[in-house]
Amino acid sequence: MSSKEKPTLGGTRIKTRKRNIAAPLDPAAFADAVVQIYLDNAGDLELVAKSIESSDLNFSRYGDTFFEVVFTGGRTQPGTIKPDEGERHPYSVLDCEPKRESILPSVLYIQKILRRRPFLIKSLENVMRRFLQSLELFEENERKKLAIFTALTFSQKLSGLPPETVVQPLLKDNLVAKGLVLSFITDFFKQYLIENSLDDLILLLKRAKMEDNLLDFFPTAKRSSEGFSEHFTKEGLLALVEYNEKKMFEVKLKEMKSALTTQIAEETDVSEVIETVKQQVKDAKLPDIEVVRILWDVLMDAVQWSGKNQQQNANAALRQVKTWAQLLNAFCTNGKLELELMYKVQIQCYEDAKLMKLFPEIIRSLYDLDVLAEDTILHWFRKGANPKGRQTFVKALEPFVNWLEEAEEED
Repeated sequence: MSSKEKPTLGGTRIKTRKRNIAAPLDPAAFADAVVQIYLDNAGDLELVAKSIESSDLNFSRYGDTFFEVVFTGGRTQPGTIKPDEGERHPYSVLDCEPKRESILPSVLYIQKILRRRPFLIKSLENVMRRFLQSLELFEENERKKLAIFTALTFSQKLSGLPPETVVQPLLKDNLVAKGLVLSFITDFFKQYLIENSLDDLILLLKRAKMEDNLLDFFPTAKRSSEGFSEHFTKEGLLALVEYNEKKMFEVKLKEMKSALTTQIAEETDVSEVIETVKQQVKDAKLPDIEVVRILWDVLMDAVQWSGKNQQQNANAALRQVKTWAQLLNAFCTNGKLELELMYKVQIQCYEDAKLMKLFPEIIRSLYDLDVLAEDTILHWFRKGANPKGRQTFVKALEPFVNWLEEAEEED
């Protein structure tokens, strides 16, 4: 055996890899550095942007802190809008005057930062969401500044900011109940519409999934079509009022059409259908002329058409008219409404090839069933205003009109 000593492993040092060393979070030092950039450049946002672009600050880690400094001039305490310890600057969004021209430079400045660091858009979302959900903690003029800023971010098409992540957080029950959300969204609408059309605003609301829920911004006591119209008329947003009234009108028509379609399909007793329609007309304040249009559309949509067989189509259409004549008669209560029904028949026969030759038969049937008066038919024949297929239909109806005129002379 050898008498030499065996080697040992003592004294060997294993180096720790750098990636295993977690650098401590230090948002305070980051915030102070950004504040110092503002102070060094006396709030000149062009110079501030250049200094930030050339800095080696860790924006990917402290994006939320950066936007806190942009909005409030310094750090805020976690989960609040209260100032935290550390340096502050007086050039923030909330230190501006509540005017477009004062806040627009900050929006353009942020836009410039986001072009170089697009990953910061998520941090902007986070901070805006937190502030908008804390509206009650801001002063009234600060809430207005936030509304102007928010409107300008979308007006300037700030890259990548999704409307739903900004608008949806507003719908906190306590904020809505206090009227803070309505006040904020009113300022937002007014500012946005200065440079954009109503169609642009509606498109924005669609993207935010709020187009059909505008009343959700209102406190419960004011949550009605009348309350909506009164509020935005007072605020000078008449175009928005007209849009909402039109939309509500379309919703009511759709609801009525849906209910009527169900009743027709189930062959509900005609007297019950009449009462249902009358109640809906009363509740929704629908114009008589729209009711007549819907009635005809629903009745014809319910017909089982048979392809190219003209005689079967004619029989099906006339059978439907006869079955529901009492319903039509209940709402065609004067010459104007009867004439509108004739126009509906004219347009449908013109636009649907399989019904083209049925026009005189349908009109004759409506006359026999006392839905259309003789004077209405003669007026349409002599002075009808709708040009669709008129010459063809006048010629087709001429024998019947001649018969009416001969009967009138005999009387």
